[in-house]
Amino acid sequence: MNQRTTLTHLDWLEAEAIHILREVAGQCANPVLLFSGGKDSICLLRLAEKAFRPGKFPFPLLHIDTGHNYSEVTDFRDRRAAELGERLIVRQVEDSMKRGSVVLKHAGESRNKHQSVTLLEAIEEFGFDACIGGARRDEEKARAKERIMSFRDEFGQWDPKNQRPELWNLFNARSHKGENIRAFPISNWTELDVWQYIAREKLELPSIYFAHHRPVVIRQGAIVPVTPVTPARVDDEIINLQVRFRTVGDITCTAPVRSDAVNVDMIIAETATTTITERGATRLDDQTSDASMEQRKKEGYF
Repeated sequence: MNQRTTLTHLDWLEAEAIHILREVAGQCANPVLLFSGGKDSICLLRLAEKAFRPGKFPFPLLHIDTGHNYSEVTDFRDRRAAELGERLIVRQVEDSMKRGSVVLKHAGESRNKHQSVTLLEAIEEFGFDACIGGARRDEEKARAKERIMSFRDEFGQWDPKNQRPELWNLFNARSHKGENIRAFPISNWTELDVWQYIAREKLELPSIYFAHHRPVVIRQGAIVPVTPVTPARVDDEIINLQVRFRTVGDITCTAPVRSDAVNVDMIIAETATTTITERGATRLDDQTSDASMEQRKKEGYF
């Protein structure tokens, strides 16, 4: 008698993501996978391995670097790409600043939102017609409006009211010259799903994701790391806390959380019981920026 295989929810999510990756590869002439070294893009790399190995990926990897990223993450990014033998393209916001396409309001302004300019420049430079990203719908309300195949016009802009229907897992990634698709294979995953997948696949991560001691200051209830990019102010009290990062990005807008989770199982237990969203707890730009995530996405942000 044949035994019926029971698929777990991670099996279903993985199968959907692999299907989406193959649809992008099949429909798009020149796609690219956005890889920062963060946990979501690390999952995307494993999914790409399962979708396309033993052959090479049918797309290069791309990271838009603000120049203010944590070295633990960028070092991991470079090493992981080299281990896979895949082409990694890095484009710098600083180069956009030199060209004059990015102009900061002041020297201390966060470069995070300006990544959209450098991304659009990289898309034009290489002629990419699709960018595969690790955004998830549970992260933020604007991202919940995204289609899995999210259309961008010839100016790189996103109109949440003018997106293509996606019925019965039929995805339309076609675009005209100059237009672009942002594809999000793990749209339906949650933060907990990501950590459970990392545990199942035994994926290596940058050390910054695990509990460690770090000098920080507390500002308006947020934990702000003390770094050369974010130095302590005159009236700040520097304390040494045990923290970890739930999400990583530009130093100026990525805050850690208090934690004693030193391994993936402990992080899963923490994630399962938290009542604060991932970005709500750790992304200072979402809390203080004068532009909403939706507005930034309309301008070309990830």
